[in-house]
Amino acid sequence: MPPTDVIIVGGGVIGCAIAYHLAQAGVQVTLFERGEIGGEASGEAAGMLRPLDEPLERGPLVDLCLASLRLFGPLADTLREETGIDIEYLCSGILRVALSDEEATRLRHLVERTQGLLEWADPEALRTLEPRLAPAHGGFYFPHLHQVNAGRFTQALAQAAAARGALLRQGVAVTGLLTHGSRVAGVRSWEGKAAAGHVVLAAGPWTAGFGRQLGAALSVRPVRGQMLAFASSPVRNIVFWEGQNFLLPKANGLLFVGSTAEEVGFRKNTTAKALAGLRRMAGTLVPSLAYTEVASTWAGLRPASPDGLPILGPIPGWEGVSMASGHFRKGILLAPITGQLVAQQLTRGETEIPLEPFFTPARFAASAA
Repeated sequence: MPPTDVIIVGGGVIGCAIAYHLAQAGVQVTLFERGEIGGEASGEAAGMLRPLDEPLERGPLVDLCLASLRLFGPLADTLREETGIDIEYLCSGILRVALSDEEATRLRHLVERTQGLLEWADPEALRTLEPRLAPAHGGFYFPHLHQVNAGRFTQALAQAAAARGALLRQGVAVTGLLTHGSRVAGVRSWEGKAAAGHVVLAAGPWTAGFGRQLGAALSVRPVRGQMLAFASSPVRNIVFWEGQNFLLPKANGLLFVGSTAEEVGFRKNTTAKALAGLRRMAGTLVPSLAYTEVASTWAGLRPASPDGLPILGPIPGWEGVSMASGHFRKGILLAPITGQLVAQQLTRGETEIPLEPFFTPARFAASAA
């Protein structure tokens, strides 16, 4: 295979976003994906663009999420024009409900700290917003959360990158890295050797495996998430309860119910226990769901980092290689800004949002020292 400017290892939403932005900048890109584009966690994600998690405090991750969120509207329009794919970028209200007085008191305090960002909804208001919801003690309401179809979004990025000249090698696994001294000079794949000026490792939780060849601890691990779907939705808004328990009505009429976070290595299977727990939770929030037939179930492996922040940038001690992984639950949301920042790093040598000290792989090398 002839040399290319940049090789990307991994065809999930992060790898495809990087390929899109690099191709847009005129960089010659080859992307290797061992399976199908979006065939792992990216195609199985719920697609919520939720920048704030409880306790609703700002920080470097939230700021990065908000920067990425601002890119979605224009990007959705551009991708539709360039590929004909509607990524189903929709505005969806979100309800965070409290099913006890104690929980309601805690949520009220959170709402007060946001200084008008969120609206408190008393039990009567909740019944008006969602008549089929179980009796609740109140909650907060945010009318302007967005969501996308994660699989469509990943495919649109890939097709737009290909239209701009990126070469997508699906069904071709990268088995190792080519090195000369302290430089990574390309990859070894099922098709043979491929040289590149730079290699970006964006293989989700599998990224860490390449670090072992380099003698570098790329601190990313798989966390299994299980979900199920009902064929129709009795709610209009996204409903959250107790952390990451949610009901998510989708544009195609399905209702997604999620999700678990399990440290089980690379086991991607669903389990009866977890799915029963999700169904029980759904029936607690909306009683009619306790008797509704489940349409489908699935699981995915999210890439998580030790500190909960994505890992972006050059790998210490090596030239010609970077990583982009560890996005955990925020991969879909953070894909636009990740693609933009990695492309800026490789083409300009600097980024409009600094990657140091919070996001680079070097933060783990520094803490180990």
